Amino acid sequence: MSSLLAFIDKHWKVITVLILLLITVLSLLPQPSLPEVPGTDKTHHFIAYSALIFAIGLRMPKHCYWLFIGCIAWSGAIELIQPYVNRYGEWLDLAANTGGLITGFLLARLCAKYFLVKDKS
Repeated sequence: MSSLLAFIDKHWKVITVLILLLITVLSLLPQPSLPEVPGTDKTHHFIAYSALIFAIGLRMPKHCYWLFIGCIAWSGAIELIQPYVNRYGEWLDLAANTGGLITGFLLARLCAKYFLVKDKS
């Protein structure tokens, strides 16, 4: 596990940008029709945003708290844009995204503390 965490720690910027792009594309990809039951995707939102913030939380760059706030703002912007691409924009999605960000960040900090061996040299 520590080798995977070391890889994430080393490549955190690329991983974060790729996940952000994936979330953005999948969130704004126009749908031919709206799902019959809105609100059934909160788990997906939670997991996606947990993954987004994990590398940032593991690495703890200088401005990580601003990056965290930026992720929340990006999430809100996506929710505002979604109705224009035949998707639902929901406040509960924003809440699930924010919950995922908080959980992913905390999980990353725990992993960094207990599993990531930093090179002291």
